[in-house]
Order: sequence, then C-alpha cells, then structure tokens
Amino acid sequence: MPPRYPSLLDPPLGFARRGARGEAPENTLEAFRRALDLGAPGLESHVWLCADGEPVLHHEPMVRSGIRRRPLSEMPRSRLPPSIPSLAEVYAACGTAFELSLDVGDDAAAPLVVAVAREAGGEAPGRLWLCSSDWQRAASWRKLSSEAHVVDSTRMRRIAEGPERRASALAAAGVDAVNLPEGDWTPGLTTLFHRFGRLAFAWGAQHRRQLDALLTMGVDGVYSDHVDRLVEALGNHPDSTPRE
Repeated sequence: MPPRYPSLLDPPLGFARRGARGEAPENTLEAFRRALDLGAPGLESHVWLCADGEPVLHHEPMVRSGIRRRPLSEMPRSRLPPSIPSLAEVYAACGTAFELSLDVGDDAAAPLVVAVAREAGGEAPGRLWLCSSDWQRAASWRKLSSEAHVVDSTRMRRIAEGPERRASALAAAGVDAVNLPEGDWTPGLTTLFHRFGRLAFAWGAQHRRQLDALLTMGVDGVYSDHVDRLVEALGNHPDSTPRE
C-alpha cells in the first residue's frame, strides 16, 4: 500500500459541487439541503451579483429570460427564476454549520458575500471559502474578513513561476489554500504546499479511487459531484497525525 500523508486539516473537508446535483436540480435549495442531509460537510457553487446587488448562486453569469439569455448583472432579483437562490436564502434554509466554497464571479461580489455571511451569523463567516482563478485578486479579499478564507483556484499549467514560488507568494499574501484539479496533485506537491502552511484542495474527484488517492496524498479538501462517494471516502479516512 502507498504511504499515507497527513492533512493539515483533521478531518479533511469535502464539498458537494452545486449540491446533490444527482438527486435534485443543481444549485437549488433542494440540492443544497439534500447534500447536507446525505452527510456532506460542505457545499460548492458560483456566486454572482444580480442588478440590485444581491449575491445569488448560479453556475454561469447568464440566465435564460424568455427566449433570450441575459447576464445576471442586468436582472433584478425579483425577475430571476425562483430556482436560483440568493446566498441569504441558502443560509436561511440550510443554517450555518457547513463549509461553503464559492467561486466569486467578480470583485464587487466578495464584500457583499462576506456581509451576508456575517448577517447569517453562527459559523457562517469562519466556514466561508472565497475562490478565484487570480490569486492576487483572492489575496485582495483578505482584508474583508479575518474569519473567511481565500483560495487560489488554478491549474498547474497556469503556475508559470513554479509551485514553490507560488506557495511562497500565497503564504506571504495570506491566501489560505490552493485548489487544483485532482489529476494535478502528487504527494510531493501536497508536501510542498504544506511546508508553506497552505492548504491543498482538489476539484473534479468523481470516483472513489480518485477520492481515496487524494486523501492518501494528504489533500485537505476535495470537491465532488457525487455526494455518496464523497461522504464514504471521508468516512474511511483515518485521523491525521502530525508531520515529523
């Protein structure tokens, strides 16, 4: 058996992408509630601002309006389909005792997302993960909250300076985690980011063998479309032990 590397988080986190999308329409309150009912420790979605400045959860920045597709930014909340929930509605329906990873569509959304989490109270502010494909933009959100987390969501091929310099830059800027596709991770790479105190997240893990391999590498958080596989893999993960 391959050696097992410890995670920095004990236990590692698990995010149900767009909720329990296999059992309910994705990014709906039904899908989010179902994922949590099935045991998912966290949820994942994309967040955008509608025309009146309310953060809403939807995968794309566009929404169908009649026969056309229009940007969410041009649509007031009252004219959006009822299937698209606001962030406040998610907290009202699901509570605050779960991790929430949000891919932030534009800079203007970040402070409003933090404000909604604060208003929701409870555990919401400290269990919020704000993700961006631009790590410097993610770093700029650090000043918004001392409780919320910020994440560099990227791919290895986009890290032109190499992973060690990126890890060092993230640590200096206060970016908490790096989120890479599951196929990019190796035990050596998790060890490198852990050496700089940065968390290692992996997205796109759809099969048990992928989830198990990532957790064995010491990854600190995994994203999956399959809530049952995610929950089973996390449940079979032994307690982490400190690195030597």
